[in-house]
Amino acid sequence: MTHSAEELEAQIAELRAEVRRAAAGGDRATARRLRAELRRAEESWDAVVLGTAPEELAPPATSTVPVREHVHRALTLLSVPSAPKLVLAVHTGFFSGELVPARLTSLRRDEERSFRASHFARPYYICSALTTDLLAQARGLLAVSTWPLAQRMVGPLSPRVDLLKVAIRLAEHVSANQHAEPSGRRVLWQLSTSIPGINGTPNRLDPAAVIEAARGELAVHIDEDTHQREQAAQRATRQLDDPAAQLFGTRLGVAARRSEVG
Repeated sequence: MTHSAEELEAQIAELRAEVRRAAAGGDRATARRLRAELRRAEESWDAVVLGTAPEELAPPATSTVPVREHVHRALTLLSVPSAPKLVLAVHTGFFSGELVPARLTSLRRDEERSFRASHFARPYYICSALTTDLLAQARGLLAVSTWPLAQRMVGPLSPRVDLLKVAIRLAEHVSANQHAEPSGRRVLWQLSTSIPGINGTPNRLDPAAVIEAARGELAVHIDEDTHQREQAAQRATRQLDDPAAQLFGTRLGVAARRSEVG
């Protein structure tokens, strides 16, 4: 897709601001990464405005996509709070482009830092799941800021419920795309081995059988899990008046003290 000069100028302005914020916060690694993105955006602007041949400037497509976009794409398919290991596996199995595991380590912190510097300046943020009891960050789980708050909650039943939901989502994706890569089918198989009635090898796995078995077990747990998540989301809306806390969690004990007051 070819961007207009106006779109590129807006992107350049945003990147310059992010470079300044990262540098001011002492995050040199992020500043360098953003500076590289800024240079590419400026080169693209030269190509559009000055007529420089784009093929002389454009780096390989995989290097131009920020890690947050790769993660967002994988999380959108998953649709539930997920660990970086699962995000990486789904990205590798179902999408193109390179996602380096080490880049996931600081992503959530970078996103929180960006959000606190300028609330909702981006269309979405890679944020945290929140625990239903303490409304604190559910460590190791990534979510998307545009999801409803209840969808980003994690309660006692949520790990199992979410695994079943992911199995259904990926099985539907494999069924709709018969050309799915073997690595994608393997991810589905690894998730499905804990579902009663599902066995065999990745190559012989029947996506329709996975969907049926997962839906059968999901029906047992979904109502209680949904209730717990919705109740926690309502409590978070009342108690967490800081938008950043609703996206990235609050310190342990803060939500409990507010609950006592409320």
